[in-house]
Amino acid sequence: MSVPVITIDGPGGSGKGAISRALASRLGWHYLDSGSLYRVLGYAALRDDVSLDDEAALVALAGRLSTTCRLPAADSPAVLLDGRDINADLRTEAAGKAASKLAVLPAVRTALLDWQRHCRQPPGLVADGRDMGTVVFPDADLKLFLTARPGVRAERRYKQLKEIGKEADLAALRQEVEARDRRDSTRQTAPLKPAADAITLDNSDEDEARTLDSVLELVRDKL
Repeated sequence: MSVPVITIDGPGGSGKGAISRALASRLGWHYLDSGSLYRVLGYAALRDDVSLDDEAALVALAGRLSTTCRLPAADSPAVLLDGRDINADLRTEAAGKAASKLAVLPAVRTALLDWQRHCRQPPGLVADGRDMGTVVFPDADLKLFLTARPGVRAERRYKQLKEIGKEADLAALRQEVEARDRRDSTRQTAPLKPAADAITLDNSDEDEARTLDSVLELVRDKL
């Protein structure tokens, strides 16, 4: 019997990470934050001076990271690399930009595919990202696409950065949100878009609790 999967895709700042973690916790399922994979790789590439357009070197780096990195769990947002929590480092604009740049490389995406699919373990998996429902888990039992207006997503990102003590400029964040949307939606490999059978939810005017309630209702109806 196939292990059930719920995918929650969407652009940065849509709240998909928080909702996915909360949903996995409610269900008692495993959680995959696929964006962390790309951010970890981007962070490590910057740290190790690996060029963000050197596919072979990035693939080799990804292979090493797969044995030394622990991704977030439903009950913990920590990302551990070589035993150190690097979550704050991953939330910087530099790491985000690096992740977005290397995410367009086909060989990199292929290298990370098995890592992501290995997370499909009983009793179930909630996976969030940008291509979970379209590429990684096309047979998912429920596919959601969570989104919000760019200005709202920039404000959320601004608050996140301030909460961890990082300096941020709201206007610059708005520009970066829109630029990343363009990159992600126009890339040739696994572009950001809802799966044909996904349910789209716009939570621009909803807080996390109300969004989670909407998602839980859909889960109850589907599973």
